[in-house]
Order: sequence, then structure tokens, then C-alpha cells
Amino acid sequence: MIRSIFQHFDEVLFEVAIALTPLFIVFLLFQWIVLKLPKKKVMDITVGFILSYFGLAFFLQGVHIGFLPIGQLMGEKLGGLPNKWIIIPIGFIIGFFAVYAEPAVSVLIHQVEKVSGGYIPQKLLLYALSVGVGIAISLSVIRVIFGFSLWYYIIPGYIIAFVMVRFVPKTFISIAFDSGGVATGPMTATFILALFVGLASVTEGRDPLLDGFGMVTLVALAPILSVLTLGTLYGRKEKELYEKDVNGSEINRHDR
Repeated sequence: MIRSIFQHFDEVLFEVAIALTPLFIVFLLFQWIVLKLPKKKVMDITVGFILSYFGLAFFLQGVHIGFLPIGQLMGEKLGGLPNKWIIIPIGFIIGFFAVYAEPAVSVLIHQVEKVSGGYIPQKLLLYALSVGVGIAISLSVIRVIFGFSLWYYIIPGYIIAFVMVRFVPKTFISIAFDSGGVATGPMTATFILALFVGLASVTEGRDPLLDGFGMVTLVALAPILSVLTLGTLYGRKEKELYEKDVNGSEINRHDR
């Protein structure tokens, strides 16, 4: 059993090493020319690289032996259900928790709260992203069931996003477009993608190559819209607070 779990693990280790080595070399060059960090700090960063190396290797091995097979099997079983509509809420739940557990999203929300000084809380941003991706997965399920083109989502979605940009605080615009890329991380691109390929393969009249893919594009769009919506709510809140401050100042001035 252990042998089957770690089959081709040496190839995964080599691939991860090829991916991380250039980044580590760049760090060493910067350390030698510009950074001049203390020895202890360099050692900590080196340990971080080593942990990242083995973490990525074990994660990718788990994807190959676990995420991809179970995702495809779940998609095939869901596609075989007599009542297809039940897959839509199931898709929302899967999408919600896939992003909730996404490592890259955890990094993003931590950085946003840190840089904003707590103005944008981690949990609020996390729920906004999770709900957005959950809706995107549900819409993708509807597309697979009915077989219409992905353009019916993408074109109106980006038009709405670019219109919303005009009414959202600038802080949220950058966060929104970064969120789209971050949400399409390893959890989404492994488990959910495999699930949709399995779903399309057992749905009558659907081609896994045509209908099973395209979901990641929609997942990249959904967080943009959800964060821009959050920014719109924040903008209204700021406007109300500003109006209260102005009105309060005028009242105090009048009383004097």
C-alpha cells in the first residue's frame, strides 16, 4: 500500500525542485548583492524553502492519488442522479468550502487585513470569496446540465465588473482582481476541475473536453464580482459616515 501511495513520488520531487530552485537562486543573488540579511534570517528563509519544497511535493502527490480520482468519481456519481437540480446546491457547498480551505486565499486575506490595518477583516473577505466561488460552481453546473456556451457568463460578467469599478473605492479594485487569480489555486484546479470532467463525461450529450473545462474561468471571475460588491457596500458605509460627520459639524456650528 505504501509503495502504491508513493509511486512516481521521485518524479514529483524533481518537478518541484525544478520549480523552486530558480526562486531560491534569485533570493541568494539578492542576499549577496542587495539584502545583506543576518545569518539567522537567511537560515530561517532557507528552512522555509525546504518546508515549502516538501509541502508542495506531498500536496501534489496527494492530488495525483486522491484529489483527482475522488473528484472525477464524485462527478460521475452526481451526474448519474435522476434529479439533476440537486447538483446545483451541492456545487455551491463544494465551491464554498474549496475556497475556504484554499491556502493561497489564506495568504491573501491575511495580507489584506495586515496592510489595511484591520479595515478589511479576514473573515469578511473570506466569506465574500467563498460565496462568490460557490455561486460560480453552481452556475457551472447549470452550464453542464443545459449545455449552453460559456460566453453567456463571461461577457456579461466582465461588463458588470468593469461598470462596478467606477463606483468602488480604489482599495477594493486591486484586491478584487488579485482575488480572481488566487481563488483558482490548487484546490480548485485539482478537485473541482476533476469533478466537472467526471460530471460532463456521464451527462448525455456533453463532451468532457468542451463542457468539463471552462469552470476555472468562471471561478476567476466570481471573486472579482463578489469583492467589488463588498467594496460597494463599504463605499456606501463610508459615504454615510461622511454625511453624518458633515451634518454633525454643521449642527455644532449652528449651536455656537
